[in-house]
Amino acid sequence: YWRHYDQYMKRPGFGIFNPLARIGLKLLVKPLRKWDYKAAQRPDLLIANSTHTQSEIKKYYGRESTVVHPPVYLERFSPSKSDKRRGCVIAGRQTPYKFFDLAVEACTRLNIPLTVIGDGPENKRLKKLAGKSITFLGRVSDSELEEDLAYARVFIFPAYEDFGIAPVEAMASGTPVIAFKAGGALDYVVPGKTGEFFTDQTVESLMEVLKTFRTAKYSPGYIRRHAHSFSSEVFRKKMQAILLKS
Repeated sequence: YWRHYDQYMKRPGFGIFNPLARIGLKLLVKPLRKWDYKAAQRPDLLIANSTHTQSEIKKYYGRESTVVHPPVYLERFSPSKSDKRRGCVIAGRQTPYKFFDLAVEACTRLNIPLTVIGDGPENKRLKKLAGKSITFLGRVSDSELEEDLAYARVFIFPAYEDFGIAPVEAMASGTPVIAFKAGGALDYVVPGKTGEFFTDQTVESLMEVLKTFRTAKYSPGYIRRHAHSFSSEVFRKKMQAILLKS
């Protein structure tokens, strides 16, 4: 949570509050960390939602944990029956730490069609950054989301998340993912097979990957099969195995 809060404060428009925020954080963080560390020593077993979270648990709490990825309800998603895919898509709540602006600016500069699904406090700023190739749909129905994911050339995921459900939903639609190389995305994006990474959380880094990205290189069937490693059924089996052991 502190990582997300720090990212939020660094985003454009919030700089004026940084000095006050940092003073407040210095006063609050130390006692909260002590309490948090003690609380983390109480459970008999810790379960992490990704290998990234597992490493954070080891780093901050000094404890081992078992990885069980969150259940993603993949049954509702399926690949497009057409070979003609169009543009890029990004979906989710538009908050500063999600870094939607990287996708909007990169696709604007390259004049690549981008469909932006969702809403949030960043919506007005994103629309100001957007060029003619960007389409904002706002909140959409489940059926429209499923269609947009199935027909997209690629799903863009610029956030640094502990896991990230939306990219896996896109993969269940046979759609490859371009993700920031950090966090939970490391568990499901396989370069050259299910998508690609960009290495810096900047517009320029994302643009470099978009320039060379070719959808035809990826097999929708392989991507979809890979996504099923994160299904609700797999989650249930892993949790049952852990509970039976304990």
